[in-house]
Amino acid sequence: MGIFGVIKREIQFTHSLKKVMAQVKDIDPTAHILITDDIESTINSYPNNIAFHFEGDKMTYAELDERANRIAHWALSQGYQAGDTVALFMENAPDFVATWFGLSKVGVITALINSNLEGTGLAHCLNIVATKAVITSADLAPRVSKIAAQLEGAPALWDWDGGVGKDLNSALAQLPYDRPDQSHRAHMTGHDLFLYVYTSGTTGLPKAARISHARARRSFRIGISTCPLTPEDRIYITLPLYHVTGGFIGQGGALLSGASVILRRKFSASKYWDDVTDHGATVIVYIGELCRYLLNQPNHPKERAHNLRVGIGNGLRADIWQQFVDRFQVPKLLEIYGSTEGNIFLMNFDGKIGAVGRIPKFLEKQFGDTRIVQFDVAEEQPIRGKDGFCIQADWDEAGELVGKIHAESASDFSGYQDKDATEKKILRDVFEKGDAWFRSGDLMSRDRAGYIYFKDRIGDTFRWKGENVATNEVSEILSQYPGIKTANVYGVEVPATDGRAGMTSLTVADDFDISGLRAFLTHEMPHYAVPLFIRIEPEAQTTGTFKYRKVELVKEGFDVTTVGDPIWFGKPGADGYEALSEAEHAKILSGEYRL
Repeated sequence: MGIFGVIKREIQFTHSLKKVMAQVKDIDPTAHILITDDIESTINSYPNNIAFHFEGDKMTYAELDERANRIAHWALSQGYQAGDTVALFMENAPDFVATWFGLSKVGVITALINSNLEGTGLAHCLNIVATKAVITSADLAPRVSKIAAQLEGAPALWDWDGGVGKDLNSALAQLPYDRPDQSHRAHMTGHDLFLYVYTSGTTGLPKAARISHARARRSFRIGISTCPLTPEDRIYITLPLYHVTGGFIGQGGALLSGASVILRRKFSASKYWDDVTDHGATVIVYIGELCRYLLNQPNHPKERAHNLRVGIGNGLRADIWQQFVDRFQVPKLLEIYGSTEGNIFLMNFDGKIGAVGRIPKFLEKQFGDTRIVQFDVAEEQPIRGKDGFCIQADWDEAGELVGKIHAESASDFSGYQDKDATEKKILRDVFEKGDAWFRSGDLMSRDRAGYIYFKDRIGDTFRWKGENVATNEVSEILSQYPGIKTANVYGVEVPATDGRAGMTSLTVADDFDISGLRAFLTHEMPHYAVPLFIRIEPEAQTTGTFKYRKVELVKEGFDVTTVGDPIWFGKPGADGYEALSEAEHAKILSGEYRL
């Protein structure tokens, strides 16, 4: 790039950054202003704008407000107060947003539960936040009733039509639709909790990240200044609203700008371009896996007949970035980086392929609270120098991304409901005695132009189908199956897919029967967490301190041509695991199976 190109890039970057900062600079965590107030302000300005296009119906912002008001009055009728928690367990629908919005009007915290969960994982997520009630849909309510004996505090079960739990729609019909008195939340500030959003983190069962009102006010504004969003926009969202990308970046941006959301209950690659084109979408919200799914589809007659002007999301890998832009003619993609609970936010303003964001050298002081430190992959810990402090990574050197913690920041790390889990994400005495930094759990590198690139997840967690998979959780469930002695779970790369597919190395007893294993796992955990490959070893590979070795297993993967142990494969469409042959292995490598 020539000197004039560099100058133009830096001017554009600085201009874009200033627009983002202007949106968030006045957010004060100590002020008595909640995300609820921001949304009500939007509704006051655009009451007749369409808030949702959903399954053939439309809902205006005024109608969304009325629905949320009934939810608020319902919460009051049940005796719930500010600081209480109600769990929301359902797929995408306008009522998903109306519920958490309504509960926030009276200060009640909503726990957004992953709709794929069931069994032990679901019970854990409900118990850890001490929920007073569970609001769910008719199809998911049986999962809750099935684990009722495991739930602490006997939370009430409500489903919209009363098929299993109490009838919520009937209850709402008897309640007023005007806004509840603000006195129910008048004492609250931006520091108070708004939501629990669950993340697998690096180990164990899902953790409940504590999302304050101030943090939400900041996160919801990201798309407004960067896309930028206007009341005339139509945002297509197929990602789950219980995740930050769909629920905060996409849905949150709409709620603060007056834009319309074209909402789909679940992602459908075959219907994607019909929805985008027929509803006149101008903005899409993506994750990298979604883009890859679309590229794997046959040509669609409407895939270039759209009015899209921008896509915003995360996880788009360099190997498909240009293919996606070229094939579907989306004029601009805004790649962002952040985590549910973290205090690090990066954005790729200028579309540099493969980069998650940028910290130019001339802005290092302003971004001094975001660093990349040298990391020992084998020990899974940052490297410290002779003085005991961490060492900043060199140009193009992979290291862990960390963010300095400031207690009064609107977007700082507020931790999890589990205090021990919170402490594990904090790195102390990093560059000076007494400082504290949030550990992202991600290996990143930075080039000399300041662009930052994602390299890998640290430790036991890997991503598959757009979800984090915690290996400890999968191992614990595997260990419950008859005949399994030890289970070492890890992720392996599969050609032409994003993330890593689950694989487990087992040691088993003589009575182990693999024929029922896949059905057992499918019942006990979300589909994306079920291992795709099973390896059976005579002895578990452990370190001197009895920790499972994973590095060698990951390198060997599922290559039956070099691995002497038997490997089994969860073939698409099959009920159980099948022995992996060299012929099947070749089909996987060639991409013949869409995994």
